[in-house]
Amino acid sequence: MTYIAKPRLHHPELPKNALGFTRRDYEGRVSTLCAGCGHDSISASIVQACFELDLQPHRLAKLSGIGCSSKTPDYFLSHSHGFNTVHGRMPSVLTGANLANRDLIYLGVSGDGDSASIGLGQFAHSIRRGVNMAYIVENNGVYGLTKGQFSATSDKGSKSKKGVVNTDSAIDMVMLALQLGATYVARSFSGDKAQLVPLIKGAIAHRGPAFIDCISPCIAFNNHAGSTKSFDYVREHNEAVNRLDYITGRAPIHAAYEPGETIEVTQHDGSVLKLRKVAADYDPRDRIAAMAFLQERDAAGEIVTGLLHVDPDSHDLHDHLGTVSAPLNRLPDDALVPGSAALEKINGALR
Repeated sequence: MTYIAKPRLHHPELPKNALGFTRRDYEGRVSTLCAGCGHDSISASIVQACFELDLQPHRLAKLSGIGCSSKTPDYFLSHSHGFNTVHGRMPSVLTGANLANRDLIYLGVSGDGDSASIGLGQFAHSIRRGVNMAYIVENNGVYGLTKGQFSATSDKGSKSKKGVVNTDSAIDMVMLALQLGATYVARSFSGDKAQLVPLIKGAIAHRGPAFIDCISPCIAFNNHAGSTKSFDYVREHNEAVNRLDYITGRAPIHAAYEPGETIEVTQHDGSVLKLRKVAADYDPRDRIAAMAFLQERDAAGEIVTGLLHVDPDSHDLHDHLGTVSAPLNRLPDDALVPGSAALEKINGALR
């Protein structure tokens, strides 16, 4: 395969962030996906989010599995850490990397085939264990690399490009993430950058399992009349429950929470998620109410987008395990190998 690197030359007056980087510094190689693919729009949103966060590229580790979606990490943050795993196994590799080095920011990029089929068990366990990560599923409801078969997220009754009707029920990744205990859950649309960028910024800053289901139409095999993942269908059936702003760390803000006004949720690092309510009775802090609302709107044929649930007091896998604050990969041997006496104690407890 031939890879095409982007030219390094750019306009000298491009805006820079607090680190002195331009947006171009967060880009990757030239995409080899189909022109107009929604995945490229998601890559552009990730680039914009990291630029606005003043994120040092070497602090981020991007991981993926197999599929069109799993190619996209090559198209952003070329100076970050990266690992492309086998099909459906990205979550376990990310979990191991996170346990070894908690100082990195972990971004998992997957697809509906990679996470909702062969990798469903891996996805489920990474969420329930509370791995500190931003997990993005680029959801197009189709297997694009193998020419357009239905995926596990294809809606029942939707039609393929050849007119075949899907008779299987769909897996809803958002409902699954909520049930498994994800503490930051969102859904967005690749064609809505104004919504997606702050959602990604919030997910990166969140401590704990942050999940974004991003509907990303496949223009080659799933962007026709009868598809429920097409650009036209999503635009016509999109129900946004909030408008989101992301504000970097500052002193906590206390604000009234009234229908039609705003709610501000302060996260662990001091950053603030400012939500302008569109659905008057929607409270993203209530997990059960969020699940009920999603089912209600789904029955009405609507695709709910926005920040669907957030727990401002969340914890991650290191909190649950009680690990030391220093990354395990930096500890000396005497700290990592406790000796025969400790082993005897552990074996004794198992008798």
